[in-house]
Amino acid sequence: MTVQSEPLVRKYSENGITTLTLNQPEKRNSLSMAMLEALSEALEGVATDSDTRVVVLAAAGHVFCAGHDLKEVKEQFDSHEFQLALFNQCSKVMQQIVNLPKPVIARVAGVATAAGCQLVASCDLAVAADTARFATPGVNIGLFCSTPMVALSRNVSRKHAMEMLLTGEMIGAVKAERLGLVNQVVDEQHLDEMVYKLARTIADKSGLTLKIGKEAFYRQLEMPLADAYEYTSKVMADNMMANDAQEGICAFLEKRKPEWQDR
Repeated sequence: MTVQSEPLVRKYSENGITTLTLNQPEKRNSLSMAMLEALSEALEGVATDSDTRVVVLAAAGHVFCAGHDLKEVKEQFDSHEFQLALFNQCSKVMQQIVNLPKPVIARVAGVATAAGCQLVASCDLAVAADTARFATPGVNIGLFCSTPMVALSRNVSRKHAMEMLLTGEMIGAVKAERLGLVNQVVDEQHLDEMVYKLARTIADKSGLTLKIGKEAFYRQLEMPLADAYEYTSKVMADNMMANDAQEGICAFLEKRKPEWQDR
């Protein structure tokens, strides 16, 4: 029996940025039940961490995430209960990322396939190395990527999503950027530099404002146009009552740097 001596998800925090690193490279950072539970726990912790303004989701080794652990899935072929629990847990984690009151940036190096591609699509932003590749290849093994489809179809156009889902073919980082799956593609040697430059830019903002904006962004997406404007008008009016909004406006008019209170 192999004993896991290192945590499945490593956590490191500095200057308002918390990095969560999938830490099972020998298993291609696959989303086993144990990995999903560890990631869920880490996200729960960072959600209430007042020192964290931005989260970077990274992975150890040469593969970002190869999706679910198919060996684990195979061992449970006869258990519909386990399969349902696994996909429910995965869906929970993806929703935790979306609902997290902090922006989440995926740092993608290597391959991100199936639920790994879903993980990238679920993050608010993604920066990829030029060598990164993406796919939803479940169709190739008789298991359609139905849950990854939810995040994928909310990031790229319908026809591009369907092409990835129906062919299962790998796409490169440049095409992923063109489709809207990632924000930036950079030389692999400069990946950390660009990821943390972006993270620092965001971390410099008011944490309260980031929380308000992220929640409003995802809520209004699902609304009819008139409802979205009614909702966001109220959000902005409420936001205007916050100390940080009033401080930010005064600082802008006075040509000085704002001093955020996050209230």
